[in-house]
Amino acid sequence: MNVFRRKIYDKLIDWKNKWSSEYAILLEGARRVGKSTIVEEFAKNEYGSYLLIDFNHVTKDVISVFETYSYDIDKLLSTLQMVCNIRLEPGRSLVVFDEVQKYPKARELIKYLVKDGRYDYIETGSLITLKQNTRNIQIPSEEMHLRMFPMDFEEWCWACGFEDVFGAVKEAYEKREPLMDSVHRTVMEQFKTYMLTGGMPQAVSKYVETRDMTTVETVKKVILDLYRDDMSKIGGSAGTKARAIFEEIPSMLSTHRKNFRPGMIKRNVRQTYFSPGIEWLTSARICEKCKVTTDPDLTGNLNNGEPFKCYLLDSGLLMSLAFDNGVLSMPEVYSAFTRGRLSINEGMLFENVAAQLLSSSGKELHYVELKKKKDDKNVYEIDFILPKGKKITPIEVKSSTSSKHDSLDFFMEKYAKRIDGAVIVHPKNMRSEGKILYLPIYMISLL
Repeated sequence: MNVFRRKIYDKLIDWKNKWSSEYAILLEGARRVGKSTIVEEFAKNEYGSYLLIDFNHVTKDVISVFETYSYDIDKLLSTLQMVCNIRLEPGRSLVVFDEVQKYPKARELIKYLVKDGRYDYIETGSLITLKQNTRNIQIPSEEMHLRMFPMDFEEWCWACGFEDVFGAVKEAYEKREPLMDSVHRTVMEQFKTYMLTGGMPQAVSKYVETRDMTTVETVKKVILDLYRDDMSKIGGSAGTKARAIFEEIPSMLSTHRKNFRPGMIKRNVRQTYFSPGIEWLTSARICEKCKVTTDPDLTGNLNNGEPFKCYLLDSGLLMSLAFDNGVLSMPEVYSAFTRGRLSINEGMLFENVAAQLLSSSGKELHYVELKKKKDDKNVYEIDFILPKGKKITPIEVKSSTSSKHDSLDFFMEKYAKRIDGAVIVHPKNMRSEGKILYLPIYMISLL
């Protein structure tokens, strides 16, 4: 598989230069987002030597070293080097504990390894299994957490050889000037392809190699099946509930109000019935939870509550999940989607990719529900809301060219003193209209 340029690499460099003498770094994220690949690439490029222990495929000899010398750091380190046939150099070497959740004792030793000070340490793992496997260990305070996401659109452009594309997008955004129409159409076509392939590195790698969406679809379905397999291994009822929610996400997101509704999965149950499943999916980083607020305040401290929306971590996986019933083949979907003639609700895909790119750029997800009157049945909704200093920025996502935005108009009138502008994310070029900035969807991560 190709090794792609990833933004998280710069964050690892920053950690190495500023914090590695005081903290190990724990890189967490969903399975198949590329954690192990980027860490090994970082180790090869930035250190004189490195020792990588993959606890997913570790030998009995290595485990024996940990069991025997866990209270003698000097012997632990020297024996690991002999068993793994790696020579480490103080101040110039990195030790990687890959899939550390599989052997929690190694994570517990981080405190003493960092204090020893000879080498730098990186751990990788899935947050859900990290939580499950920490009951009997002391969590090290000498640990910084860093989350990894699927590739965003800029990283996808780098991977596909469109290095200059996002530079032009950034410049246009900073100047608040639209791209030339021909350039905008080209970027929009590329973005729609990004939505189809998604940002999982294996899927992107297959697209780069073949430019064949059928082959890419096969890779994405393998990843979906991997997640399903993970859910089947969960104890109790959480796995069954997580799987039920997971399969229903496309249906929920294709409705007018995209919030989580337990009745779509199982009749006559409350939302709390599915809480273990939601907790697992969000902790495993397979889903992003977008929380509702009914009273966004001036400081951006949002009044979180229920209901909520549940987005899939990757738009390409959402597309595959939505078409798992085989009604359309992937080439047909690709052709119809790029021509704007897809029969399903495109709003589902646009809103999900917006959530994906806002999350990967470090934003917490919140949306707004409000009524004109308390007993009013008509609910106005703002798709996303971002704090902006002491004010807030409401965001609506539109997959069409519709100029109607009743919810946004009502929100701007009701909270006029709290906002200094609003954003409508859409497939068309950039333009401004009063206090509303119309932003092409490929720019959303720049907000």
